Amino acid sequence: MNKFYSFTLAGLICIAAFSSATAQINYGGTPSFIEETEELRNTRMTMPSFDREEIAAADVVTDQIKEVPWRFGIENEVVYSPSTHGYWSAENGENVWRLSLTGDEATGMSIRFSEFGLQKGQYLFIWAPETGDYLGKFDHRSVKDWGGFSTGILTGSEIIIELHQATQFGISAPITIDQVVYGYRSLLLHSEGLANEMRGPFGNSGACNINVNCPEGAAWATEKRGVALIVQGGFTVCTGTLINNTMNDGTPYFLTANHCLGDPGNWVYYFNHENATCSGSTGPTNQSVSGGTLLVSDGASDFALIELSSTPPAAFNVQYAGFDASGATPSSATGIHHPSGDVKKICFEEDSPYFANAAGAAVWMIDQWEAGVTEPGSSGSALFDNNHRIIGQLYGGAAACVGSVNNGQLDYYGRLNVSWDLGASEYLDPTGGNITVWDGYPDGAVSYDNDAGVTITGAPDGVLCGSAQIEIDVVLTNSGANNLTSASITYYINGASGQQINWNGNLSQYETDIISLPPFTAVNGENTVVVAVTSPNGVNDDNTLNDAADVEFSTFAGETFDFQLALTLDEYGSEISWEIKRLGTVVYSGGPYEDTDDGDGGEVVLVDLCLEAGCYIFNISDSYGDGLCCEYGEGSWQILDGDGDVISSSNGEFGEGESEQFCTDEASLDNIISSIKTIYPNPASSVLSIELQQTDGVIVVTDASGRIINTMNLDATQSRATMDVSSWAEGMYLVTWTGVNGTRQVSQVGIVH
Repeated sequence: MNKFYSFTLAGLICIAAFSSATAQINYGGTPSFIEETEELRNTRMTMPSFDREEIAAADVVTDQIKEVPWRFGIENEVVYSPSTHGYWSAENGENVWRLSLTGDEATGMSIRFSEFGLQKGQYLFIWAPETGDYLGKFDHRSVKDWGGFSTGILTGSEIIIELHQATQFGISAPITIDQVVYGYRSLLLHSEGLANEMRGPFGNSGACNINVNCPEGAAWATEKRGVALIVQGGFTVCTGTLINNTMNDGTPYFLTANHCLGDPGNWVYYFNHENATCSGSTGPTNQSVSGGTLLVSDGASDFALIELSSTPPAAFNVQYAGFDASGATPSSATGIHHPSGDVKKICFEEDSPYFANAAGAAVWMIDQWEAGVTEPGSSGSALFDNNHRIIGQLYGGAAACVGSVNNGQLDYYGRLNVSWDLGASEYLDPTGGNITVWDGYPDGAVSYDNDAGVTITGAPDGVLCGSAQIEIDVVLTNSGANNLTSASITYYINGASGQQINWNGNLSQYETDIISLPPFTAVNGENTVVVAVTSPNGVNDDNTLNDAADVEFSTFAGETFDFQLALTLDEYGSEISWEIKRLGTVVYSGGPYEDTDDGDGGEVVLVDLCLEAGCYIFNISDSYGDGLCCEYGEGSWQILDGDGDVISSSNGEFGEGESEQFCTDEASLDNIISSIKTIYPNPASSVLSIELQQTDGVIVVTDASGRIINTMNLDATQSRATMDVSSWAEGMYLVTWTGVNGTRQVSQVGIVH
């Protein structure tokens, strides 16, 4: 009997809409969902069988050891590539390669690529015929620095790898599968009569664990969003948590335990693997990030800080947890974790954890949990204090379930205050201010009784042309549980003495009010506005982390010129960035932009430029190295003056990047007749070479302001001069040669570094 892999149109629409929004980070599209073909059947690879009783006996032992990864699948080492396995076919103007992988009674399957070097024009899907679930598309944007790529798990006993590529690539591709994971665990843990929807894809924990979405966990709905299950091959290695930094910039730093470490580049990080109810044991497995880079780790506090290879997309709705590395003893503690690979759970310690040493590390000791426990797979999970901030990560312990209750045993967590001085502060406090207490992002850590916060809105964006009256608004927010009825707001403009506003009103929690500051005249150059709020309801603010805000902007008060950058993007706007510099200082910059994935691109970005008199360098770069034109759209750029005339432009065929110089007074430069034979490279970065039609004279180099930078005398025997420009500031320079007979030869050159 033939298998049929097709689905109804309605089903495909639902699948496409679901996957494209929330799957492992992907770039749109759907696989073919073809019916089974003779070629697919004849090239199918079946994973070898194994002794289930022997595996079950081993699991009984290792499941009791918290520090040992929890196994849910068998890892099969293989070597599969398009040149050795599967089959190729020509479809819709593309070459398509497919390979079917099966495992008898497998509960789920995943794969690892030891080589994953897709280029533009090559993309890949992985799909499960039994369910219609799929991963992808993956393309050149999925390529990792380390060359490999691990995928999430798909439910079912068969998966199909489907590679599409332009015909110019032929029938070869730079991908190699070196591991296939055969999921088995849920079949061992459950009777055949148990409903399939009650089976967790990675396993199930003891009955005394508490689902994070039970009523007990309601107060932790924010922090749970940063917790992720770590899977490597056939093991649920550990748990970890996204952690904020003092820049609040969403850098995907991820905290786990040092003893969990294998190769973070081969880990898959599953977010939001939780059940929406209090009793269910299944959860989504379609929100994951593949791979990460270890930044720092140390056994002295059993911590590891990893940067994920990609920022979790907005659809994942993640939270970057706040932290407290001060070492202050909290009044209680909470753990959020994935015990035994299960859906997200929560446990509570109602007493104060305390300093101790365990297994050679400085730890927080939990004598026993009042509710819930941890298990193997929970290792690396965050310990939160009563203010909802991370203070450590799980190292080990003896806590476990005995039937439906916990065993009353201890657990211990590596201390963040120790990790702080072992390298964590470099990343979590990049400003170097030794800020050891910080709230979460984008949402705060916890509500306080009296908590007023301020932000600034309405400030000029970028550079402001000419003297102007500036009007700025302050947004006052009541983040506290008590209604906000009064507060003091102090503002400072360009370093002048502070001016105070006494605010009165009535704001419920999270309500805001707008306070307009008196207009002021901007000064030439940098302008700074600082605003602070104090004394909410006439008392000290319970949370000082959101009490101040500042903004900076620049103003050109002298003569300025209106220019414009017109940038036409190709399909891959995420690869494009640019900057405009004057005398080595960046005055404007932009990108990267959004991808369109429509094969055409064409989005036009217009940037108004306010420029002081002088000369500028425009740099544009493409991270992939194929410019803006022409295979994936006909992108280009132009710089126009105030009359709309094109001053400088490019057709977008520039590879990794290009640099062009332009001046606000282009007319005067057009009148300069360059009789220097050759000046190269232009722009230059290290050595500048000058070839002359005539010799016996002097070369003078001046910058855009007319200052002499270098001089060189030449005699009649010299027709070429070289200059070391590596120490020169970036910008535009004029090169003038004056001969002994008074002849002048002039050219211009740009310096970039």
